[in-house]
Amino acid sequence: MIGGLKKASVYLLAGVSAIGILASGGTAAKAADTAALEAQMRAMQAQMRELQRQVNEAKHDAASAKSSHGSGLDLKVKWKGAPELSSTDGKFKFKVRGRIMTDYNGINQDKSVTGADDISAVELRRARIGVEGTVYYDWKYKFEMDFAGNGSSVKDAYVAYANWAPWKKSEILLGQFHVANSLDEMTSSRFITFMERASFVDAFIHERQIGAGIYAGDHHWSVQTGYYGAETGDQSAFSTDYTTASVRGTVAPINNDTTVVHLGASYRHRDAGTERGGSADLFRYRAHAADLHLADRFINTGHLAESDDLFVLEGAFVYKSFSVQGEYAQLQANLPASVANVNPTYNGWYVDASYFLTGEMRNYKADAGEFGRVKVKHPVFGGSGGWGAWQIAGRYDSLDLSSDASRISACTECGTQDTWLIGLNWWLTDYTALKFNVTQSHIGGGNNAATGSGLGYNKNNGADVTGFGMRAQVDW
Repeated sequence: MIGGLKKASVYLLAGVSAIGILASGGTAAKAADTAALEAQMRAMQAQMRELQRQVNEAKHDAASAKSSHGSGLDLKVKWKGAPELSSTDGKFKFKVRGRIMTDYNGINQDKSVTGADDISAVELRRARIGVEGTVYYDWKYKFEMDFAGNGSSVKDAYVAYANWAPWKKSEILLGQFHVANSLDEMTSSRFITFMERASFVDAFIHERQIGAGIYAGDHHWSVQTGYYGAETGDQSAFSTDYTTASVRGTVAPINNDTTVVHLGASYRHRDAGTERGGSADLFRYRAHAADLHLADRFINTGHLAESDDLFVLEGAFVYKSFSVQGEYAQLQANLPASVANVNPTYNGWYVDASYFLTGEMRNYKADAGEFGRVKVKHPVFGGSGGWGAWQIAGRYDSLDLSSDASRISACTECGTQDTWLIGLNWWLTDYTALKFNVTQSHIGGGNNAATGSGLGYNKNNGADVTGFGMRAQVDW
């Protein structure tokens, strides 16, 4: 059809040229028979009208064919690290998602005090693949598996009914998803400033469980609440599930292109489950030293609580390239009489600050109360000449598991851990990054450490654990 269109255009051009030649030959035409000349011109004009009709018809046919082909395909493609496929009307969406994080940890574990060997090792910290999408506008789904650590585990696996309210986010979730506590926890591991989250998150927060929840939010606020049972890996371990109820709310009174003020709070209650065979699966609280995943845990309460209550306060301030963030958490552990007739109160907190040397700004998502993907101004790729985004950061965090240690016979490692950390992040593109962390933790004894009696004494008291961590990550 396109060839025919080109051929008709050539004929039309030839006809126009012929008229020009005839018009330029006016002197010779005067000598010719006038009637014959007029007849020839009328014939040529008729031929030109027919050619024009054919050209117009060919154009119409080509446009119709193109329109028919496009509507039959009914497909839109966006690139978001990987192709996101959707119908033109937004009725269906589908995207493959995943992440790979490869780490190196070099850690001096102060063997003279702790008895633990030093570490120099690599690991595949996260290796996830999954899908997410939308069915019939309002039904969303997400499924993701992690294959790190020589095993596999289900992470997010849920269906959600969305858009039931006029806010930016309104979802009712069923399946396995995050228990909403803490800004540090709710921010994806893809976008956190440091390689690992703060030590109280490691000690107090169980990240995902199976349950039902409501997530809602808009440009200046968010709410997440849910009720949960066991996680997927524990489904056959209990005769009675451990259960969790949580609620989190955030506000962002200032949220614009240069400034963000974030405030939030959350509460969680948990009850321990009963394992098959009848024994209670009591909760324990512990954290990796030096905020590095391959480090040993030198403060550890052991399994002791039949229920607990967690309160978290959170805040963040962002002004252009500068950001400061902090949280305070307090946990009351309720112990059965078989362990000790006490209810110790543990706490943890951190404060961090970061700055983008290249002018970027942390990406705040007010409707979720969390931080999202860094938008790199000058990404690094072949021929781009870009330097990526360079971010420097520092954090101090503290975890105190020493409460009532002298009255709990199991607390041979109950104590305190104070950690400072310096980080350098090179965000090469929106989807790739290199992270470098230098860190040190100081381990303190329990509140009866000085007696050396063994009761309430952390055997690792006085240890200084230092480390260097490096991560290469990509997500899609």
